[in-house]
Parts: sequence; structure tokens; C-alpha cells
Amino acid sequence: MSETNSSMVDVATLYIVPTPIGNLADITQRALDVLANVDLIAAEDTRHTSRLLSHFSISTRTFALHDHNEQQKADFLIEKLQSGTSIALVSDAGTPLISDPGYHLVNRCRQAGVKVVPLPGPCAVITALSGAGLPSDRFSFEGFLPPKSKGRRDCFQALANDERTLIFYESPHRINDSLSDMLAVLGAERQVVLARELTKTYETIHGAPLGELIEWLAEDSNRVRGEMVVLVAGHRAQKDELPADALRTLGLLAKELPLKKAAALTAEIHGVKKNALYKWGLENLE
Repeated sequence: MSETNSSMVDVATLYIVPTPIGNLADITQRALDVLANVDLIAAEDTRHTSRLLSHFSISTRTFALHDHNEQQKADFLIEKLQSGTSIALVSDAGTPLISDPGYHLVNRCRQAGVKVVPLPGPCAVITALSGAGLPSDRFSFEGFLPPKSKGRRDCFQALANDERTLIFYESPHRINDSLSDMLAVLGAERQVVLARELTKTYETIHGAPLGELIEWLAEDSNRVRGEMVVLVAGHRAQKDELPADALRTLGLLAKELPLKKAAALTAEIHGVKKNALYKWGLENLE
């Protein structure tokens, strides 16, 4: 064990400390010990964090570290760490760096050889996934959706054939527009789960085919309140559906070769039926 400035924390160490996403009882004893014993807490919003600290009677000094100043303040915090200061990094809720500030600081610490100790704890992505009833063996967290419709549709189009469970964060004032864009790209039958207000009084986890989910939200305005996690079932190919990579190959080859020849080469490359490719090409390629 290295030298410590208390029995609970090491000197010259950055601790990544998850905090509750709603229910204060979800904080771990280890997180409380670290927050109480480090020299400094780097917080996304010091006012928000001060309420958490006050609830647990912790008086550790805080320092503001957020999206707008993180890159500028990283060197200052690394200097303090290298001089022996112990620092805890927290966001407003959940695990730092997961769609929250902290990446630049942690990256710079790793480059500088500063010790980084991540604590396990609350995370909305994992909480939602564990209760959604969608496949959890393979998933992709995509963060917040783009703010504009075109960006969202481009995002959904890029992920339309992804077989993993897809997870997004979305805000209440954009959820209806985002689901409408999703409907236009993925269709009404794609299974989607909406998890809102996780760990809070009005926690709701509701899943349905996308078309039905949109109707369900429209029935009650309260259903679009609170922070949201949107989980989308991965693409499931139909028996007669041609693989997306084969269609891309066909499209490229058809630009240089007669369609029949392009279909034959694509079939040989991807092991799919030539006639099916040729038929698809006739219907979809100019």
C-alpha cells in the first residue's frame, strides 16, 4: 500500500466516483469514504454536489470542472496530483465520463503517469439495460442523440442494421421528435424500451413496438417527463433478407460492371444467391 493522507485514500491519486442518479441510498460506502477523505473534489456543478455532500455531512472542498473549462483546468489539477494531492472526480449524477465531463482529465492523467482509481457505482445505461428485457450480451451506448432531425435520421440510418441493442440518452423536450425520426428510419415494429426517472419515485420502464410506444406516450403528458434512456432492439435479418455488406458490394460493383456480372461476383464474395442479388439490383439500382 502506498503512502496515504488518510486511511481511506492514496496521495497523488485521482478517484473516479459515481454518485446516485436519483436515489441517494444508492451511493456506496466506499464512495462516501473517498469523498470524505480526499483533499479536493472536482465536480461538474459544485452547487449540485454540495447538496449531496451536505446530506452525508461531508465537508471536503470542491472545485468546478465541467465541459467548458475541463481542458483548461486539466494541467492545474495534474500539477496538484503530482504534488501529492488526492482528488475525487464526480459528475452531477451517475458515473463520470459517461456522457459527462472527465475524459480530458483522465486521459491527461494517464499520459502523465498519474494514478487513476475508478470506483464502481450508479450508471443509467447499465441500470436501464438490466431491466429492459432486451438482449444484453452485446450492446452499444450511443450517448445523446443529435439535436436536429437530419442528424438523428442519419444516426439511425447508420445503425439500422446493427444487431446489438442500441442505447441512447434523450431529454423530455426532444423525445417525441426523436422517436418520430426513429420511426421513419427503423419502422413501427422495432422493439423499443423507454426507461425514465430511474431509481426515482416515478420510475417507469416501458417497452413496445415503436409505433405503439409513440401512441402510449401521447396518451399521458406525464410519460415524457424526466431524464430518459431509450433502448432499441438490434436489427434481426429476415430469412430472405440480403446482408447489408453484400448490398454495399453489389452497389459498388454495379457502378463499373453490368448488373448480372456484378451480382455474380457479389454472390461469390459473400456466399449469397446470385438471382436474389440480381433481382434486388433491378428493383433498387439505377
